[in-house]
Amino acid sequence: METAGMIVLLLFLIFASLAVVATVRTARAVKRRVREGIDRGSAQARRVVEDNRLRVRSRTVPGPSGELARLRLALRTSLDSTFRAVEEGRGQDASLDEAAGLLARLDGHARALDGELRLLEGEPDRARVQARLPDLAARAERITHSADALRWAAQDRARHFAADDLAGLSREIDLESTALRHWPSKLSPSGD
Repeated sequence: METAGMIVLLLFLIFASLAVVATVRTARAVKRRVREGIDRGSAQARRVVEDNRLRVRSRTVPGPSGELARLRLALRTSLDSTFRAVEEGRGQDASLDEAAGLLARLDGHARALDGELRLLEGEPDRARVQARLPDLAARAERITHSADALRWAAQDRARHFAADDLAGLSREIDLESTALRHWPSKLSPSGD
């Protein structure tokens, strides 16, 4: 009897220990997810504030400072739109994986350029900013053109797949409709 009591006590302690470990791990995982959610939310909030600041500056500040804001806003808008288009298409078309890789590389160039533009926004020497602006604008144009071309290709591909799928579905429905309309001309009585 004592042995059975010891075994029950031992099993109880094992299950209690496992329950405590599971509870602690769950609490840590929840805490980590909450922290990640807060970090992600604050990063998104910072991004929205920064984008709105750039919009205001691009429309209200004349000269090189306004042009820097316009360039940064154009870069961000183009790349964000392209990321959305490629990510939406990747779920349906695996061939966009290579496009996503190219877009990631292009995003690296865009981030480097955005960093340069951000630093120049605080540059007190306006002549230096004015001298660098044509080169920076040309780089921004190349990046946005590449991002736009990739986005348009992804959108065209998605539209083409949707049209092909709709055409195939229409053919299947036409066949089924035709089959449903062919019924026997004379029905045999069931009671004969």
